[in-house]
Amino acid sequence: MKSTVEQLSPTRVRINVEVPFAELKPDFDKAYKALAQQIRLPGFRPGKAPAKLLEARVGRGAVLEQVVNDALPSRYSEAVEAGQVKVIGQPEIEITKLEDGEQLTFTAEVDVRPEIELPDYSALTVTVDPVEITDEAVDEQLLSLRQRFGTLTGVERGVQDGDFVSIDLAATVDGEAVPEATASGLSHEVGSGQLIQGLDEALIGLKAGESKEFTSTLVAGEHAGKEAVVTVTVGTVKERELPEADDEFAQLASEFDTLEELKADLTERVGRVRKVEQAGQIRDKVLETLLETVEVPLPEAIVKAEVDAALHDAVHGLDHDEAALDKLLEEQGSSREEFNKDTTDAAERSVKTQLLLDAIAEAEGTQVDQQELTERIIFQAQRYGISPDQFIQQVQQAGQLGAVFADVRRGKALASVVEKFTVTDTAGETVDTAEMFGNGKADDSAEAAESDES
Repeated sequence: MKSTVEQLSPTRVRINVEVPFAELKPDFDKAYKALAQQIRLPGFRPGKAPAKLLEARVGRGAVLEQVVNDALPSRYSEAVEAGQVKVIGQPEIEITKLEDGEQLTFTAEVDVRPEIELPDYSALTVTVDPVEITDEAVDEQLLSLRQRFGTLTGVERGVQDGDFVSIDLAATVDGEAVPEATASGLSHEVGSGQLIQGLDEALIGLKAGESKEFTSTLVAGEHAGKEAVVTVTVGTVKERELPEADDEFAQLASEFDTLEELKADLTERVGRVRKVEQAGQIRDKVLETLLETVEVPLPEAIVKAEVDAALHDAVHGLDHDEAALDKLLEEQGSSREEFNKDTTDAAERSVKTQLLLDAIAEAEGTQVDQQELTERIIFQAQRYGISPDQFIQQVQQAGQLGAVFADVRRGKALASVVEKFTVTDTAGETVDTAEMFGNGKADDSAEAAESDES
């Protein structure tokens, strides 16, 4: 087999492949064997009919078609490997010549990873916010801890922000009831904004047993995007009473004997959270600087696939009704043109980021071990509220395990070059990134921050 690679653009190649018929003998043998199992000929046991008789039964053309269809994937893969082509998409294959007994010739056009010239990282700088631990931040942590140990007490007054209420909801669109927007005995923290838009404002001032109507735009279901008249009825109103912040509370809520010791520990926690936040800001600004600095040609087909996926996700909750999406965008003060532009911009940035980080990973020799992959799987499973085994099963069924691996590798690749940047804070102090990103370790900022804030 002979193959050549023709560069069509920085992100696309054409692979030309010539396969002599002599090399297709194993493919013909396989095709005849399959036909022998399918076709019964008088005088021959199943699977034992001669190739010539089988060919006479189905026709030479059918055999050739089967052989070519079976041979193309493996010969394409061989050509990709021989040409060291860095494929990132599905090929468009065209048979250009098929001479029975002589030669099979085909071409395959496919998107490839572009050559990316990486910069001198030591010449790049980013500026971030300094780590600041304020009394207000410590007080917020103390308040959060007191709220966990607070008690709910029923009150006879009207609802106030921060109260806990039980409510009934009912909604209508054009006078018709909406079953999916109807519920009884819901528990809700006023001001949390976790249920229907406009609900918290409507609740303020209502007493137990009182009702109020308000309008809200439904975001899911058959009536998604439509204005609904919602009626909320208050069942009970409770306020949260907080324990006093004193030594007794410190002993109740922690391993410390005094409030002073507890606040000192909270100060350390705030410091850790601020460092994690700073690490996240460093990572984001380093990536932004790289995206602005490095030229990355974009494969059109890959970008289009991302755009199509985003559109599919957008209309999925609207019963795949694109007209409903247009109406929803209009009600939000946007348009389909703006949506398409924003979606395309996001897709281009996503693809550029992936290609850039993959290039860095290759240049830096970034490797991912089993423990790092397992840690990411556990973290993602926790985010989705499922077991790691369930997450792995879902990822494998969706064929996305490779994507999880790639994300971990890209995170490590980015972390590996952060130390080479010059990082300063807005106060002019140099930030030591070795502790945050040393040895190219990935930065699990969200996980660390959640742990310290909990």
